[in-house]
Amino acid sequence: MRTILLPIISLVLLAACSFNSESRPTDAPTAMPPTVLPDEVISAADAEYLLLSNIYERSSPSVVNIEAVIFGADGKATDTRRGSGFVYDREGHIITNAHLVSAVDSITVTLENSFVLPAEVRGLDSFSDLAALKIQADPERLNPLRIGDSATVKVGQRGIVIGNPFGLSSSMTIGIISGLGRTLPSAELMDAGAAPGFDNPSIIQIDATINPGNSGGPLLDSRGLVIGITTAIRSDNGSFQGIGFAVPADTMRRVIPDLIERGRVDYSWMGISVMREDGGYGVAGLSDTLDLPVERGILLRGVTAGSPAHRAGLRGGDSLVDVRGEEVCAGGDVIVAINDYHFDDLDGLVTYLVQQTRPGDEVDLLVIRDRDTLEIPLTLESRETDSGNVLECGAAQ
Repeated sequence: MRTILLPIISLVLLAACSFNSESRPTDAPTAMPPTVLPDEVISAADAEYLLLSNIYERSSPSVVNIEAVIFGADGKATDTRRGSGFVYDREGHIITNAHLVSAVDSITVTLENSFVLPAEVRGLDSFSDLAALKIQADPERLNPLRIGDSATVKVGQRGIVIGNPFGLSSSMTIGIISGLGRTLPSAELMDAGAAPGFDNPSIIQIDATINPGNSGGPLLDSRGLVIGITTAIRSDNGSFQGIGFAVPADTMRRVIPDLIERGRVDYSWMGISVMREDGGYGVAGLSDTLDLPVERGILLRGVTAGSPAHRAGLRGGDSLVDVRGEEVCAGGDVIVAINDYHFDDLDGLVTYLVQQTRPGDEVDLLVIRDRDTLEIPLTLESRETDSGNVLECGAAQ
């Protein structure tokens, strides 16, 4: 501490001595303020902020405030949820999160200039946490945002969020895409009785500040295109702590038209189970221990009796092996591609099934069985048929 304090004391003493007029130099130069920087330097420094201001001015009129209310038996509000959404088309469809408007009695949408309208749920889907609302509005009041391509999003690129955190309308925050390929158990978070195991895939992780009220707002790229819709944060105290999540635009492109047209979404189902992949229990983490011939794909733990996978002849594992203190079902098929689309892990397969297929589609699987490479056709079914039991490890396939 002394080595820090001593210079400070010396500076104080020197400063005190400076008040002695006899010791003040009489010919000390007068300090001049720095000159204003050239316009081109200022313009270059402000270019990014000019871009952001432009995106805000173009996009914020399309972002809406949503209030969803649940009434008690006495007609008084017992719960009020507030969030965000954005204009999807000039027909009055508004896109937001399903968890914001699920099982509520009243929904109001506030457009720009504080124009308030009642809204009804056109369709919602708990698995993707997406909902489509419908309002009756003059098309001239509606400025739809353009949906971008989330498949081209890269970690490190700019992410722009516009929403209504804590009810503060048209707030903008900036960050970067900090992760890709995350998964969220969206349906299970909304409903404890939801069918387990169907995660929301290909979730975008962002570090732009997101707080309660941002849910349902758009995630934009530098062109002002929607690349995602904010849906959740990871937090210990309910406020933003650096990690936010957004449903990707490619999932929106698959889900929203069905919600508008049919009010629901049918997802493709294969009927397989795999080892959880966190902790290095995916194919890449098990390839050396189990002597697998590949380092990409998914290792089947089991298949559901009577499922498309069962009828196609896919095989689950046949023996339990201890790997780093956890039992792994070894010996099953390894699926490495679907319709010539090669994937690294389960998220890659689920993303393809959600975004690129529908129940009834026939797909071609590339499968490694022992050391043989097989091409196996499989006809997908709807998740609604998932009523069978997953065969145990080692059970006859």
